Amino acid sequence: MDIISILLIIAGLCLFETISSIDNAIINAEVLSTMGERARRWFLIWGLFFAVFVIRGILPWLLVWMAIPSLGPVGSIFAAFSSDPIVIEALEQSASILLMGGGTFLMFLFFHWLFLEQKHYGLRGERYIESKGVWFYAIVSIFLALIVWFALMKNPLIAFGAVIGSTAFFIIHGFRQNAERHEKKMVDNTLSDVSKLFYLEVIDATFSVDGVLGAFAFTLSVPLILIGNGLGALVVRELTMKNIKTIKKYIFLKNGAMYSILFLGLIMMVDSFGYHIPPWVSPLVTFGVVGFFYIKSVRNITEKNPI
Repeated sequence: MDIISILLIIAGLCLFETISSIDNAIINAEVLSTMGERARRWFLIWGLFFAVFVIRGILPWLLVWMAIPSLGPVGSIFAAFSSDPIVIEALEQSASILLMGGGTFLMFLFFHWLFLEQKHYGLRGERYIESKGVWFYAIVSIFLALIVWFALMKNPLIAFGAVIGSTAFFIIHGFRQNAERHEKKMVDNTLSDVSKLFYLEVIDATFSVDGVLGAFAFTLSVPLILIGNGLGALVVRELTMKNIKTIKKYIFLKNGAMYSILFLGLIMMVDSFGYHIPPWVSPLVTFGVVGFFYIKSVRNITEKNPI
């Protein structure tokens, strides 16, 4: 892999991690504003260490271990950072299961946003689709059934990866919904700072899953994922501390994140069926989609505040 490809992948990972974590940054900022100085400082220092080095470090290792169970927990750590061609080939051969699971998770995430979540309507048809939110469960069930059917023809383990991806979505989404349900208590200052810190770490962990799984659409190289996602996590912390009010003005950035998730999920699923996608496609798609909705957000700000 040449240096240009490496830099492009890292930049794409950083952008995707940042954009997909905007909601996380907003929640963090709102809850932190109700906490004492000591608790805020603890979260911004040790919470950053936990988010970057623990969550985003452990998740890729666990995914490599799940993709190649024969390596064992210790072997998976060395495999994740190995440059041995034999190890890399083994990872690539087992990657289809990982890619299918991650792709299914991301597709479910996109459909949930499209059908059930409140949003600023960035494209024609989004309002109508949201009004038909009851169809979400039917759509994802049919989608999963079709994916499993076609995957079984190629490799039963790929079909199992799709089932694992859908299962992971509902587990993670359940934790996230429960945590968000408690947000009002946090903002109303009815809970202790310790409870709020625990809440923020849970939210961070659930948002980390989106970023780590999406990262495998960019590369199977765990070191690159750690660097790109780590830089993205640093940007999110910076936004949490200083620029959250400015970011809120760019109302279509969340749309950009979700449509990026749609394309990355499709790329992962297509790749899992053996149709190799060049590594530069995912970064360019991410830059293009996010750029489109960024420009749309800027135009919206200009229309509301003409010079």
